[in-house]
Amino acid sequence: MPADNTETRTVHPLGATHPLALAPVTSPTVSVDGFVRQFLLNLNFDIGVPLSRSSTNDQYLALAVTVRDYLMARWLDDQARQRELQAKGVCYLSAEYLLGRQLDNNLLASRLTDIATDALQQCGIDIDTLRELEVEPGLGNGGLGRLAACFVDSLATIGVPSIGYGIRYEYGIFRQTFVDGQQVEQPDAWLTLGSPWEFPHPEAAQLISFGGHTETYDDEGVERTRWVPAWNVQAVPYNYMVPGYHNGRVNTLRLWSAVATDAFDLRIFNSGDYEEAVRAQTYAENISKVLYPEDSTPQGKELRLQQQYFFVAASIADFLSNVLLPGFDVEKLPERVIFQLNDTHPVIAVPELMRVLVDERKLEWDAAWEITQQCFAYTCHTLLPEALEVWSVDLLGRLLPRHLEIIYRINDEFLEKVRERFGDDELRIRAMSIIGEHPFRSVRMAYLATVAGAKVNGVAELHSQLLRDKVLPDFDEFYPGKFTNVTNGVTPRRFIRLANPGLADLITEALGAGWTVDLERLRGLEAFAADPEFRERFAAVKAANKLRLADVLHERDGLALGDGHMIDVMVKRLHEYKRQMLKVLHIVTEYDKVVSGRVAASDITPRTFIFGAKAAPGYAMAKRIIHLINAVGEVVNDDPRVEGRLKVLFPPNYNVTLAERVIPAADLSEQISLAGKEASGTGNMKFALNGALTIGTDDGANVEIRELVGDDNFFLFGMSEPEVEALWAKGYHPTEFYQGDDDLRSAMDLIASGAFSGGDRTVFEPIVSNLLYDDRFMVLADYSSYIEAQAKVDVAYADQDAWTRSAILNVARSGFFSSDRSIKDYIDRIWHTPPTL
Repeated sequence: MPADNTETRTVHPLGATHPLALAPVTSPTVSVDGFVRQFLLNLNFDIGVPLSRSSTNDQYLALAVTVRDYLMARWLDDQARQRELQAKGVCYLSAEYLLGRQLDNNLLASRLTDIATDALQQCGIDIDTLRELEVEPGLGNGGLGRLAACFVDSLATIGVPSIGYGIRYEYGIFRQTFVDGQQVEQPDAWLTLGSPWEFPHPEAAQLISFGGHTETYDDEGVERTRWVPAWNVQAVPYNYMVPGYHNGRVNTLRLWSAVATDAFDLRIFNSGDYEEAVRAQTYAENISKVLYPEDSTPQGKELRLQQQYFFVAASIADFLSNVLLPGFDVEKLPERVIFQLNDTHPVIAVPELMRVLVDERKLEWDAAWEITQQCFAYTCHTLLPEALEVWSVDLLGRLLPRHLEIIYRINDEFLEKVRERFGDDELRIRAMSIIGEHPFRSVRMAYLATVAGAKVNGVAELHSQLLRDKVLPDFDEFYPGKFTNVTNGVTPRRFIRLANPGLADLITEALGAGWTVDLERLRGLEAFAADPEFRERFAAVKAANKLRLADVLHERDGLALGDGHMIDVMVKRLHEYKRQMLKVLHIVTEYDKVVSGRVAASDITPRTFIFGAKAAPGYAMAKRIIHLINAVGEVVNDDPRVEGRLKVLFPPNYNVTLAERVIPAADLSEQISLAGKEASGTGNMKFALNGALTIGTDDGANVEIRELVGDDNFFLFGMSEPEVEALWAKGYHPTEFYQGDDDLRSAMDLIASGAFSGGDRTVFEPIVSNLLYDDRFMVLADYSSYIEAQAKVDVAYADQDAWTRSAILNVARSGFFSSDRSIKDYIDRIWHTPPTL
């Protein structure tokens, strides 16, 4: 933000002619005194308390509103400019957004950090105290939501007109606690103390329908179809400002909340049936109540589909009715927007746009389909078949009958073209059909997105190749040029500037200030890796980050970080393919070597192993693994034989806020999924950018990290993807690896013995049996290679100066993994939406 005292902009956000609408919108005075004045005004007149009687939460809310005020004029101005320019923009459709705390990010983007700090100090307030009060919105499950947050940040920073669309879950990803070492899910009531960063607009609500039936009718000689729904809900938008970094741009994130159309029946209430009087409200609000409701029941599956349709239907209606100018010719829609489908959750948007164009806007089918195919692009985030969403025809037909009809027609016309191209090859036709027949008749959403999308992209070079070769090979052959790659990235604003200020200052001193928006400039640090003084300062930053993490873990969870330890970190969603069990086996092996007397404790490299992970509530094996990690930690941490050498910490409720403390302190980054299973990963990028060395397989973006940082600065282990496939084809027998490796057998036998469960052999028997007889992700096959690589880690870490040099080179060579670069790739390869700064 410019340093002048006052900035005035005339804005016309709705093109209104009312005199008040034409009045200038003036941002507050950009000075310490001006910030103090605005803060006190907001505390008095927005929060309703004087400073002398205000609580810390009052002060936080007033501070947030004040920062919001500084962004407001720019936000309204950008909306007005976009309405005037009518430039092509991006609508990013995502079921998840893991935003993290907003205060510091907005202060940083608007250059207000120092001003706000000094202003609050004048008021006798420590800004750090207020920072800790902010509750981050847990509107995502993991990498998918974090990526979406990075992308909307980069879209604003680059200056691309965009709206992020999603769901305002009342309860986000659950708050994780541990009871006797086992995960217990509690509601994440992130809205309890208010959310000062959002703007509700009930007057802009969209009516979203469900159920019912379809019927044909005569429209002046043309036979048309209309949907006659059985019930509907209101989708109320809540707007969040998304500021670009130091460029004055402010884009929008619009999240939808479900509200009943007839929320309260006074007649029924007065009759005494209080529950029935609010039943419609309760039923409707369930749609946006919880992120990813447990879907092991038919009701849970239906609620998930309701959620997905709810937010994409609201988003399409909002764009067509509120973003486009009145009278806009929808046949020119591809000139104005690209809807990016972030995984399969929003794919029901495809038949929804077709329904709107054909049934409501009265376009001919072929014209509507041509428009639709230009307006969507699809990002696939998985290689796991079970993660490619399918919806039963019965459920879709009951909930969205018109959409099922449209999908059937899309499929019929698509398969006609397949037959024209490949002949009557029924096996191929069945394999490519959007409608699957086994194990039940269903709609394959990834296929629908591929047929409808202008482009389909994977999220790392290896993933994109496997997507073409293994997951959707027939489609790649049928649509030459449709598949492309955009490797994921992370925003350096949050994950270096905010998360690691010490490193950020060191980089700025060495390279100047421009690296924050041009991360490839980090290459300039390579020359400093040979400078002993720079290495010493870099190591001091890492040491300070460890002390900061130790304070956070002690205050937050009562956990003690090992003094002088290597910090070995594995933080990610708990899933068998990510192979937290491989990490557990390494820890148990190290522990077993000491307690069995095979190795002296003094010969073990001191390490603190940090886990952070949530398991889906219905994922029994993942929850057992969490229990085992905690049980191993309890035994190892209390055993005097390894005191001071090994520690296992598992702070509950890992989130973005904790990640910003853990990642900068890490020495070793664990990225150990089975090759061919991880799409990309973004945690691996964050760790490398913050100076952690990676131990990993050639999987996902690990491949590109290793190629960039160099084999000498990366600990590679495990089978390659072709070797994994070859072993499967040959026949994988986990017991052979168990019998053939003494250390592995000893570690697994120790777990099976009840050593970590008070002598009860039954507690972890399902985990042991799963590894021995159903090791889908080949933990035992990669164990030996992993242990050998960990031995190389120990050797490398013993030479601290050389380790620091490798850490610096990791930072220097990881600039490619900026989400700014990812967004530029999307612009060049898929969207064709130039910046409008």
